[in-house]
Amino acid sequence: MLISSRTPPPTTDIEPDQAPIPDAHGLRVAIVSDAAPERNGVGTYYRDLAEHLKAAGAKVELISPRYRAGRWHGGLAMPMPGDPTQRFLIPRPRLIGRRLKRLDPNAIIIPTPGPYAMLGLLFARRSQARLVVGFHTHFERLAALNHHWRLFGVLAQTYLNSCHRALFKASHLVLANSDEMLDVARSIGATHVGLMGTPIPKHFLDAPVSPLRPHIERVLFAGRLAPEKNLGAVIEAATVLPRLHFQIAGDGPLRDWVQQEAARLPNLEYVGWVRRQEIRPLIDRTDLLVLPSTIESFGTIALEAMARGRLVVVSSQCGILSWDQLNRALFQMRNDEALSSALMRVRAMDQGMLERKAALGREAAREINDRNLRHWLSVLRDQDPQGIEQYEGH
Repeated sequence: MLISSRTPPPTTDIEPDQAPIPDAHGLRVAIVSDAAPERNGVGTYYRDLAEHLKAAGAKVELISPRYRAGRWHGGLAMPMPGDPTQRFLIPRPRLIGRRLKRLDPNAIIIPTPGPYAMLGLLFARRSQARLVVGFHTHFERLAALNHHWRLFGVLAQTYLNSCHRALFKASHLVLANSDEMLDVARSIGATHVGLMGTPIPKHFLDAPVSPLRPHIERVLFAGRLAPEKNLGAVIEAATVLPRLHFQIAGDGPLRDWVQQEAARLPNLEYVGWVRRQEIRPLIDRTDLLVLPSTIESFGTIALEAMARGRLVVVSSQCGILSWDQLNRALFQMRNDEALSSALMRVRAMDQGMLERKAALGREAAREINDRNLRHWLSVLRDQDPQGIEQYEGH
């Protein structure tokens, strides 16, 4: 699911493809990331990708911070400006160096700008490994939304842009998950860019799916509790639609406010932070997932809900809409439409139409997951250096 920077982006429509997953034995992949596997979407992405690569036969080492039992592991933890629930860690260079030398990777993936990433970059420069950079987050837009960043903004943006430029310059390929993020990557200095899909945990695809209930009664938001997620739209919908039960799951700088609103509204429940193994049961118990974000480079939780045969409402700012096959299975909030109005519109639809939409979403999620894995394998093996193979003939 990649495109060359030398040609205009094609439409991201994917036809059904039942080709088998290639055998990845002999492929050694190091993923060096500043994102802990369960603390945000980037960490989740590469944990899931590592799972699929291993299942295909590759040897994979995920080198990143860890968050267990309320504690951070993997280096000296420093507070993240504007978000007390997040940390960036300064790792021990020798430990990371030893892990990389032991693996001797023939491909290195770096998905973040940070201390872990810079150590991975140093190793990549000394080795013959193919370097692929994942570009997931537009930090400048996030900083503009978060007033806590004002004191740190200039320094933080200078550092992050410097890291991105160094990574982009050294990389063989830069991957982003929406057309907008491709443009941002080019503006920072990436010359070879490609469009990547999003992996889904295997158990989301393998476990049986429960059918939709006759009426939409339970609505879920799951993600970081941060300004860009537009949680005010969820609160407003819970106020306007008292007969629906709303759940908000996650953690972040807006946690205290969400807890206050949940105490005020009888139909709004704050679930708190949900461990990765509990996400699927949480989605299965809901009828519809909402993602009303003002900034969302993709929206992994929406894809996971589709994989479980659930209805999904997203804002026009979600990068998942760039994928035509997924777009057809989503409900998009109209321009200037409140989330509550979008929910009422969906609730008024015929049950048969909703069931067809849910089935279409699950099939599209499965096809895109398989296509994405095949293409990652092709790129990591240097069989498709410019990342265009998947779109030839489309």
